[in-house]
Amino acid sequence: MLNYQRYKRNPVVHLTDREWPNHEIKKAPIWCSVDLRDGNQALIEPMVVEEKIEFFNMLVKLGFKEIEVGFPSASQIEYDFLRQLVERKLIPDDVIVQVLVQCREHLIERTFEALEGIKTAIVHIYNSTSTLQRDVVFNKSKEEIKEIAIEGTKIVKRYAKDFPGKIILEYSPESFTGTELDYALEVCEEVLNQWGASKENKVILNLPSTVEMNTPNVYADQIEWIHKNIKNRESVIISVHPHNDRGCAVASAELAMLAGCDRVEGTIFGNGERTGNVDVLNIAYNMFSQGINPNLDIENISEIIDVYERCNKMQVHPRHPYAGKLVFTAFSGSHQDAINKGIQAMQNRNQDWWEVPYLPIDPADVGRQYEPIVRINSQSGKGGVAFIMDTCYGFKLPKGMHKEFADIIQKISEKQGEVAPEQIMQEFEKNYLEAKEPLHFKRGSISDLSDGDEGENTQVRIAFTNAGVEQQFEAKGNGPIDAVQRGLQEATGRHVKVLDYSEHALRSGSNAQAAAYIHMLDMDTNKVVYGVGVSSNITRASVRAIFSAMNRLG
Repeated sequence: MLNYQRYKRNPVVHLTDREWPNHEIKKAPIWCSVDLRDGNQALIEPMVVEEKIEFFNMLVKLGFKEIEVGFPSASQIEYDFLRQLVERKLIPDDVIVQVLVQCREHLIERTFEALEGIKTAIVHIYNSTSTLQRDVVFNKSKEEIKEIAIEGTKIVKRYAKDFPGKIILEYSPESFTGTELDYALEVCEEVLNQWGASKENKVILNLPSTVEMNTPNVYADQIEWIHKNIKNRESVIISVHPHNDRGCAVASAELAMLAGCDRVEGTIFGNGERTGNVDVLNIAYNMFSQGINPNLDIENISEIIDVYERCNKMQVHPRHPYAGKLVFTAFSGSHQDAINKGIQAMQNRNQDWWEVPYLPIDPADVGRQYEPIVRINSQSGKGGVAFIMDTCYGFKLPKGMHKEFADIIQKISEKQGEVAPEQIMQEFEKNYLEAKEPLHFKRGSISDLSDGDEGENTQVRIAFTNAGVEQQFEAKGNGPIDAVQRGLQEATGRHVKVLDYSEHALRSGSNAQAAAYIHMLDMDTNKVVYGVGVSSNITRASVRAIFSAMNRLG
């Protein structure tokens, strides 16, 4: 039996006046990428300097204005990377780099050496304040743990005084979610006091979900409590740094934004220790899908994926929100049909806003293509096959033809699995456009009979082959289709009836072609099929469609 009794519930916050459930996200937070520190330290094979530079350049291109570049006092490669950014002048004037350092003087001194030549930097100090870590890791009292934070702040302030650029302090009570709220507030306010925080000299208070310990609403309660109770709120930028141990990091960050946080630290695609950090792109695309400017240039997701996978040596999951190869793909027949109808409705209405079932955003807006939206396998239905034919090749199949052609494709998919659009088109050509046996239309002429009797105002002369033998006929009818049908009945001895006819242009311009569809009944066998013809001349396309249908009747 699963021994769930080994675990105890983590405490919740008893807020009687919580306000965050009534709020809405209306603007993007301050974004800070921690890929080059938190994400990098979680890699099996950490990035080398040139890979980190490539990744940094991508983050700049995406529009991040705050980027944590590492832990320069922790290793030579981290130190060298920061120096390369400075010496090669790779840090734009509007981008602030952030460095992490423990509250120890020799590490802080080394960090300031690495920062030499930078105009503005965030120095991020931290120490763990949680009940569990105070007990089993540090074996220190609350006062002793608080003193670590105070002393670290004093040291940074001393080095910042002589630093030629501007230093912004960031403090994290690490394992904030496992810390008593009143104690976390007490430590944070001591840091603010020691630094001399003000409206003009703000401190970033980063409240991390270092280990995700409860449901996202509890994290939101914790953030709102700090937001409401901290002194001189205008002197503080409240930041969150959610991890994903419970799989709720995105929700935790979004609810924290409702609860009053100003800033979100996270990584591209959620890379990070254990189950990862919050995925900043996921949040940004969520905002985008709601008509909110995410303040990041994320139009080309394929380019982002390329750099991420090459530098991190990790793969984006095919079902990853917005980024996965399969997220804009529908295998279900009902989904495919709904997507098809949704896109057609948008086109018919000329509406400006995106509104398509099962597709929260237009894939083209993030650099993806329509072609892979619908993929055909044995679970797909008639709507998906029709969508492929329309979207990829311009054939708007009559509704009654959807099932007929889909049945052909399904038999193939049951044998081989997924069927690519190219193979679907090949089967369409084979079964309809190239259905030329035993009857093969060769040439014909059509004459208008203005004085025709009984509505027979059209005369046709058709040359064709029947099982390779060349034949011809003349016939009259109340139009080209009726005349050709009558002529074929007489020439072949078969009793057929045209049930329906439709046509449309395939493409515009001087090389325009038309597609014609004939729905035909064999009155002797009651078999019903469709035939398709294509030509630059719509009448010739119709004649070809009739011959196609005759051949498909067998």
